[in-house]
Amino acid sequence: MADKHLSTQFDSELNALSARVMQMGGLVESQIRQAILALSHFDGEVARQVIATEDRVNQMEVEIDRELSSVIARRQPTARDLRLLMAISKTTANLERVGDEARRIARMVQSILEKSGMVRNLPASELGVAADLASAQLRKVLDAFARLDTAAAVAIMKEDDLLDREFDGFVRKLITYMMEDPRTISSSLDLLFVAKAIERIGDHATNIAEFIIYVVKGADVRHSSMEHIESAIR
Repeated sequence: MADKHLSTQFDSELNALSARVMQMGGLVESQIRQAILALSHFDGEVARQVIATEDRVNQMEVEIDRELSSVIARRQPTARDLRLLMAISKTTANLERVGDEARRIARMVQSILEKSGMVRNLPASELGVAADLASAQLRKVLDAFARLDTAAAVAIMKEDDLLDREFDGFVRKLITYMMEDPRTISSSLDLLFVAKAIERIGDHATNIAEFIIYVVKGADVRHSSMEHIESAIR
């Protein structure tokens, strides 16, 4: 991931940190898949497993932060190395929040199961496209982070518009659904929180993509237009 240093030990430490981020990302990816499975089948046991995984995700964030602090204190990195370490810290924070969104989906599934006899009538399947988009965004951004691929990072950021449109379309459908059958309002609101959680997963993937550009180009492209972002990576 990083350029070679005179200190092979420093290289080893950077590679180990990067590997830990990928390991955490893999765990969060699995958590999302399980959350979507729980939603698509309204499976309370799978939802419970998603929630139980949260402790492992949180612990990994703490451990990576501890390792980062140790490396920074001992190596006093500068330039790209320091940007990389900062990006790792921010990436793990975003991955932890993605885990929070997976847990939120699982909790909403549990809530729907507890309060509603209308499960079969809820339009949960309408969230399938958005869920697939969000999961794919996270998978691709982790791959881009491992390779520090700025072109892939920009492509991922552009894809977020698709996810936003899916979210807006689902909200419109859900409002119509609730108007047609007011008995479903409570469970439908739970489903709205699920949709928002899926949309937020895409936001966190976009954040990680921005950190890739920061590491490679030294440019902070947060809150920037796509034109400015594309100019920054040229």
